[in-house]
Amino acid sequence: MAVTPSSADAGESKKNYLEIKGVTKKFGDFYAVDDVDLVIPKNEIFALLGSSGSGKSTLLRMLAGMEKPTEGRIILEGQDITDLQPYVRPVNMMFQSYALFPHMTVEQNIAFGLKQDKLPRDEIADRVGKMLDLVQMKKYARRKPHQLSGGQQQRVALARSLAKRPKLLLLDEPLGALDKKLRVQTQFELVNVIETVGVTCIMVTHDQEEAMTMASRIAIMSEGKLMQVGGPREIYEYPNCRFTAEFIGSTNIFEGRLAVDEPDHIVIESQDLGRGIYVDHGITGPKGMNVWYSVRPEDVTLCRDKPDSQHNWVEGKVHDIAYLGSHSVYHIKLASGRVVMANVPTSHWGEAKPATWGDDIVAKWGNNAGAVLTS
Repeated sequence: MAVTPSSADAGESKKNYLEIKGVTKKFGDFYAVDDVDLVIPKNEIFALLGSSGSGKSTLLRMLAGMEKPTEGRIILEGQDITDLQPYVRPVNMMFQSYALFPHMTVEQNIAFGLKQDKLPRDEIADRVGKMLDLVQMKKYARRKPHQLSGGQQQRVALARSLAKRPKLLLLDEPLGALDKKLRVQTQFELVNVIETVGVTCIMVTHDQEEAMTMASRIAIMSEGKLMQVGGPREIYEYPNCRFTAEFIGSTNIFEGRLAVDEPDHIVIESQDLGRGIYVDHGITGPKGMNVWYSVRPEDVTLCRDKPDSQHNWVEGKVHDIAYLGSHSVYHIKLASGRVVMANVPTSHWGEAKPATWGDDIVAKWGNNAGAVLTS
């Protein structure tokens, strides 16, 4: 008699849809991927984000079966797929180059994998038709890849990947071949298609904006290790280490010593700034320990008058200005030689004359504006 899983078991299965357990990949003595543990729930769009050589593509290739882990296991929906060949895995991978067959039409490209699986002709036609509708490419069904734009080719490659109804979709720099304007437009289209189909997706990218726009969670990788895993907002606003803070977006990082440690606030003495940094919460750590304080440029405000407070402001000279339309990025050089960045909205100065090169200026920030880092 078949045993029906309990609702709790079904919930756990969905939560642990993909499990990467202690996966390591060595090439000689080099660790390309170093003891990675990840749990990815069903229907999540998950991004691996890192610079070249961080190990993200190697991890993706192990999920696809193109590389075999030196150590560790990969479990997909309860099945150990670590040793399965790529062609028998319920996994499809979409490459940056799209790898469309140039001699085939759009519909033939989408149907290719289904024909390889020897599906009935009627079922192939039905699936191809649904995929063409989904990616809005029906009127281009008879065209060859060279007759399509980059964005259209990307949609055909996605349709081909989804036609086989994979349990896991892998995207390797999916928008890397597109120009910036088209890439921004296509990000939302791609997410909508993936969510409509309801497939679990892991994407690799070095583009921070792409990862933060498309993924519900992001893993920051460096030298084969996971540095931090979390939602886009969590990673941006609450980095857990200097690497993540500096890698995601722009930030000002100041080194200092924990001078006051109370449950509701701390004060960091910083030689970089020549004054204290007040933070309106406590941290875990001994008084006198070395810490770093990260504050984003958009949380730094410029003014001409010195505040009454003895904390959280510095005085310097405008060293550089980058005008970006909606805002300008000011580089303020301090007496210590350090440079503080501030993103200033174009409307900030009102009718007053904006600060310009060489002007004396004050940069300040709030008590809860930044993040305290202990590593």
